[in-house]
Amino acid sequence: MASVKVAIVGASGETGQSIVEGLLSSSSPKFEITALTRPESIDKPVNANLKSRGITVVPVNLSGPPEQLVQALAGIDVVISAIYFGSLAEEIPLANAAKAAGVKRFVQSAFMIVVPPRGVVDFREKKEENLNHIQKIRLPYTYLDVGWWFQITLPRLPSGRIDYILPSTQPDLPIGLDGNVPSALADIRDVGRYVARVIADPRTLNKKVHVYNEIYTRNQVYDLLEKLSGEKLERRYMSERDADARIQEARSALKKEPTDPSALAALITSQLFFSWGIRGDNTPEYAEYLGYLNGKDLYPDFKFTKLEEYVKEVLEGKAKGVYQSFSK
Repeated sequence: MASVKVAIVGASGETGQSIVEGLLSSSSPKFEITALTRPESIDKPVNANLKSRGITVVPVNLSGPPEQLVQALAGIDVVISAIYFGSLAEEIPLANAAKAAGVKRFVQSAFMIVVPPRGVVDFREKKEENLNHIQKIRLPYTYLDVGWWFQITLPRLPSGRIDYILPSTQPDLPIGLDGNVPSALADIRDVGRYVARVIADPRTLNKKVHVYNEIYTRNQVYDLLEKLSGEKLERRYMSERDADARIQEARSALKKEPTDPSALAALITSQLFFSWGIRGDNTPEYAEYLGYLNGKDLYPDFKFTKLEEYVKEVLEGKAKGVYQSFSK
């Protein structure tokens, strides 16, 4: 089988790194990877590391001359955008260039929990606008959502022994309603392996796909961590009314300080919590209702990491956290 040529935007981010690992570890098909990076970032150590692994790194300005972007995508089979959510507007020229270059599949920056297209999480609406544009120009696509990461699922232990894997900026979230709202979870390390399967699968072309590892309620997550750690956790439950009030407070704070990244993060965190922790949107059943293909049906042979395995790894001090650069 011929290798598949893939261009990735955002290869240095958490999702991007997982995708790179997943593609590099694939034996069938093999992937030739090009990382598109901002010209001012070309000499950063992360790009040197990508080059050392056989990845072609190309400097390109997504908002620059369109013909340069089209040229960068010449001969590329699949474009994957793992772009930062604050830069989603740059996906439009990227999609236009992919169309002009004859790219066979465009994977936009989704990689999210399952959320209604509009009315619940603000930046999900921007992703929907981008999907609408992709469909308008008839660019072949796949929209891929994944579970809530294990790496940001665990509450802090009273002893502090697992703080090393949690960003210092990550708030200790309350538990929605009675704690029995189910949510789809995934290990970030598995996300890239899912991507490798999905982008080589003709069944997923022009489809939405939902992949995840396991389903857990918050009570079950707490029960598991208590059992394996031997520590007792405080459980703070939050009503729908209070969760909604927290969103409104965060929105008011952002309106006063629209350029404050912490204010934006607070709004996003509270909206996402409302979606998966109160509404219960992040489930395979709701994904199927929205028209997603289920990764469990597509890839019944996929060997994924279980949450219990991950928790044991964390407690042994062997896990790696996410967004560590933001917490130091």
